[in-house]
Amino acid sequence: MATFLYKLGRFAFRRRHYIALFWAALLAAACVAAFNAPAAGSSSYAIPGIESQKAYDLLAQRSPGSSADGGSANVVFKAPAGEKMTDAYNKNLVEQTVKDLGTGPEVESVTDPFTQHNAVSKDGTIAYAQVKYTAPAKELKDSTKDFLEKTVEESRHSGVTVEIGGDVLDESPETGIGEVIGVAVAAVVLVVTLGSLVAAGLPLLTALIGVGIGVAGITALANALDLGDTTSILAMMIGLAVGIDYALFILSRYRGELAEGRDREDAVGRATGTAGSAVVFAGLTVVIALVGLSVVDVPVLTKMGMAAACTVVLAVLIALTMIPAMIGYVGRKIQPAGSKSKRFGGRKARENTEGKPNMGTRWGSFVVRRPAAVLVLGVVALGVMAVPVTQLQLGLGDDSTKPESTTQRKAYDLLSEGFGPGFNGPLMVVVDTKESSDPKAAATTVTDEIKGLKDVASVTPALFNKAGDTATITVIPDSKPSSTQTEDLVHAIRDKADGIKADTDARVLVTGTTAMNIDFSQKLTNALIPYLALVVGLAFLLLMVVFRSILVPLKAALGFLLSVLAALGAVVAVFQWGWLAGLLGVEETGPIMSLVPIFMIGVIFGLAMDYEVFLVTRMREAYVHGEEPKQSVVTGFRHSARVVTAAAIIMMAVFAGFISSSESMIKMMGLGLASAVFFDAFIVRMAIVPAVLALLGKSAWWLPKWLDRALPNVDVEGERLRAQDQRESGNTQAPTAEPPSERQPVLVGAGALRKSAEAEPQATYASTGSVDPVPASDGPSIEGQVRGREGTGVAGATLTLISLTGRQLGRTVTQSDGRYSMPTPGSGSYVLTVAADDHQPRAATLEVGEEPLAYDVLLAGTSGTDDEGQSRAR
Repeated sequence: MATFLYKLGRFAFRRRHYIALFWAALLAAACVAAFNAPAAGSSSYAIPGIESQKAYDLLAQRSPGSSADGGSANVVFKAPAGEKMTDAYNKNLVEQTVKDLGTGPEVESVTDPFTQHNAVSKDGTIAYAQVKYTAPAKELKDSTKDFLEKTVEESRHSGVTVEIGGDVLDESPETGIGEVIGVAVAAVVLVVTLGSLVAAGLPLLTALIGVGIGVAGITALANALDLGDTTSILAMMIGLAVGIDYALFILSRYRGELAEGRDREDAVGRATGTAGSAVVFAGLTVVIALVGLSVVDVPVLTKMGMAAACTVVLAVLIALTMIPAMIGYVGRKIQPAGSKSKRFGGRKARENTEGKPNMGTRWGSFVVRRPAAVLVLGVVALGVMAVPVTQLQLGLGDDSTKPESTTQRKAYDLLSEGFGPGFNGPLMVVVDTKESSDPKAAATTVTDEIKGLKDVASVTPALFNKAGDTATITVIPDSKPSSTQTEDLVHAIRDKADGIKADTDARVLVTGTTAMNIDFSQKLTNALIPYLALVVGLAFLLLMVVFRSILVPLKAALGFLLSVLAALGAVVAVFQWGWLAGLLGVEETGPIMSLVPIFMIGVIFGLAMDYEVFLVTRMREAYVHGEEPKQSVVTGFRHSARVVTAAAIIMMAVFAGFISSSESMIKMMGLGLASAVFFDAFIVRMAIVPAVLALLGKSAWWLPKWLDRALPNVDVEGERLRAQDQRESGNTQAPTAEPPSERQPVLVGAGALRKSAEAEPQATYASTGSVDPVPASDGPSIEGQVRGREGTGVAGATLTLISLTGRQLGRTVTQSDGRYSMPTPGSGSYVLTVAADDHQPRAATLEVGEEPLAYDVLLAGTSGTDDEGQSRAR
């Protein structure tokens, strides 16, 4: 794969005009299609297989002209203090309002509260009229909604309180200013990470192009595919975050390749081949998680997952093609790693940090020194955050979760006040009497059975359809819709169904919004384990191919479970318990939207595997090139910690920006995903993962030989690219023996190395005994410390041992303090080369006896004088 992507990156760099034109044309076509597409209709929440959906379908079949899916509005009236709605003046006002509402466009019927059963409260202070429309709420014309609001506003002038409930006035969700702030934060992080405005602008530009194409495509297909309003927002949220991150990873690797002295086209190709391979597999894990939502068998969830997956695919393709093309346009305005423009303090920062290990190196060294403590602390912290999940309550949003300032919320509260908390969540019992010999008697039996149940406030008489074979009974619970008592009542009615069927041959089904919520939540709960098994299983196989290990993918999956539980705990604590609710703009607490947990699980799994791939591939790269397991962890952090940290902060900023949305589900997803990225990137991947790798040692990378032969070699580390380097330089050793691409290339071959060693002064300072050498392995070895001109140990310097015939014998990397230990096959003469970032590579010929040889090396900067070193036998 690395070779193919290498060629793709170079092609995009050379043919940048065609690449840019292609994506620009695709964006334009998508925008034109979206602009000319018909408006999206009402998104269907139909859920195959659940009882409430079967009852709804039965009603639609038996009463086809009833407009069962039409929008509705409850117009609620409350008399002024000291008055009643039955007073003559107030009654006339209501009757006139009902008459006016009936003349409105798209109105099917309006009920009069004074002729309707149980439409006036017992104390006479509150009444309501129900307006039924011929079209679904989201398909109603704006003029229809305006007429409703205008009529109600005129009624308010009389002094009577009038509010509108129901779904007619529901508006499309808005994301708010937070999204813009999130992108602005991402821009700042990119500038700090990449060191220039031009480099920072590329990920933003390419991410916006990908999101633009994705959202425009969703808008164009929304009507045909019945896509909801939240689908495009979720796709935008995920596409924007991964689009920026994937571009950032390739750009960062490109700057590293430039630092090695490669020309720009070759650097683009190698960045696309190496970091691009990680991007492909990271994107695949996200796509697997999102497409896997289809196993839940909830159409609306499947559509959301598919739409978001398409946006992720776009992000991957744009990162692999558009980024190399844009690099070709900006040219030398993107500088090598370690070089920043003066306006960002590049020269000063370089002078202050030369010879010192970076933050990633220091943190990696700390973790591998205390892996057990870091592991326990990380697991305990996430376990505490996950505690609120034990009280998770699921449901679908209704008017009770809307802000108190809205007319829908006011109408909801008035109905609860006048008719009880269960009035806003009535249950509809459908009685199929087609096979019953006495339909009316069967309906009466059902009514009597329900009246005898606990937590029933009222039961309306059965209402038959024209054919007389289907009856509907409305049951008002005594508790609010989201309560466990109401859920128990639904189950109790269904428990009576079998006995009624045996006695009367009538089939009893329970439906309505409340029953639909209960069935929906139960279906999602039942699907959770199969979904996790499928997604985690597929991703486990994918990661096993990438890492050539069994324990590393297993550890990645377990870490994901910790992340998702902690993130769900944060959502419950804020949206259900009310912690920090005011600070985050959450006006009302309540059950968590049923779709949120399972959708979060899919997205979090994909993002968690992103960081796993980007961070651990660098660790594996170091390990397969000869480093010890613990040192490979430190090396991985040295090269990847900075960019992974930046990527995590960017994702957190983008997701957190959606907390300002007016839609409850979007707010929950924004907080949940931002929390998940924090927990997974900074606790799981940055702490728990390296701690586990340090404890496992070489076992972490174990893979049975038969399985290693069976798995395809996808070459994520770019081994074939290194083999190509060796062929070009005349070295025919195995590709795993080449230095990692981030390090300065050194001369190989005995003749060149001996000539380099003879031409440079040796042993110009004495090695002291103050430095404790790294413990030597069995047999003769070369040990010591690599230092910079200031005397500070150089971390991550690469030392290569070569025989006088040009054969590479071994490689090691210095620890955080510059110490190293290089085993040798035996006594004799060898060539030792030393290379480090921002230092001149050096080579020396050494004589090794029967005892370990202590050899310290002093490196100069890229413009400094010759290196110095001295050996002393022990």
